[in-house]
Amino acid sequence: MRKLLSLLAVAVFVASVTTVAFSAPVQQRSKSGAVEKKAASKFAPFAVYVENASKDNHFAPSGWMGDYGDIKLNLACTEMPRSGNTCIKITYSAKMSQGAGWMGIFWQQPANNWGDKKGGYNLTGAKKLTFWARGANGGEKIAEFKVGGITGEYPDSDSQSMGPVELTKEWKQYTLDLEGKDLSYIIGGFCFAASKDDNPNGFIMYIDDVIFE
Repeated sequence: MRKLLSLLAVAVFVASVTTVAFSAPVQQRSKSGAVEKKAASKFAPFAVYVENASKDNHFAPSGWMGDYGDIKLNLACTEMPRSGNTCIKITYSAKMSQGAGWMGIFWQQPANNWGDKKGGYNLTGAKKLTFWARGANGGEKIAEFKVGGITGEYPDSDSQSMGPVELTKEWKQYTLDLEGKDLSYIIGGFCFAASKDDNPNGFIMYIDDVIFE
């Protein structure tokens, strides 16, 4: 499992998601290239995902890793979303299409950015990342959920992770504590990874309302 988690810092395989529209950053960019979030006395919620193709969404689920051929991603799933009309559905077959024995997805800014280009957001002031998740059957094991951690010429300024997590059949909220983290340059806004060893028959996972607060 430790080997699996360490792989998240390296871009092994990348696949582009081309069927869903993502809102382009509209904030000003700093000299470092990060998109500056508008200054405010209190950090305003900043969403990774709230609804399919929402203008409030940020980052793109373009960083497919490990056995990327085992992944099916649906950003417009209508199967009991936690809120609104849609949620994210991830189906993992555990067939080891690329022989890795694990898989994961990074939500990146811009899409397919593994630290080789400028981008990202300045999320200074955020105290946590909250998200809701559930499994189709319950008992699905996710090795790690993560913010940041992408390396390269223009790396994330910090990272935070949690896991392993065993999902329940009902929606449950999870929180990544970002207190004290340097969020001045975040290109990897959200990530998860799971292994075949933990899920020999694969799984179906649902995610909704991924928000920096």
